Amino acid sequence: MELKGSRAQRPERGILDTSAFVNLWNLPGIEALPAEPLISTVTLAELTVGPLVARDDGERARRQAHLQWAEADFVPLPFDAKAARTFGAVSASLRRSGRKAVARTFDSMIAAIAIANDLPLYTSDPDDFKEIEWLEVVAVPVPQ
Repeated sequence: MELKGSRAQRPERGILDTSAFVNLWNLPGIEALPAEPLISTVTLAELTVGPLVARDDGERARRQAHLQWAEADFVPLPFDAKAARTFGAVSASLRRSGRKAVARTFDSMIAAIAIANDLPLYTSDPDDFKEIEWLEVVAVPVPQ
């Protein structure tokens, strides 16, 4: 999926984490995003859980729409062998910083995919990725 809009000073490609992806519909503009936003298989997995755990029909429908959009318009980057090896380094980095790697497993896997593919990571929750060495984090403003 390629977004239309100003390309001036926008990176060509970048990975959206789950928080950035679910906020896409609410963003006032796309200037904070890469020209070609990508998702990972881990984000697709997280989106798949959403409708299954929703507590009401409205929320379930909203989450199902996000999942269907991801499946229809994105080819997710895989958690492949290179990402798996990078995940080990990410987890070790978090442990050295005193953060619990297990509590951040999905975020660490998404970060590993971004690092393994030499791509910046776009997130609405930049604190989730603090202390991960080698990762370029780009904060996506959370809509009000």
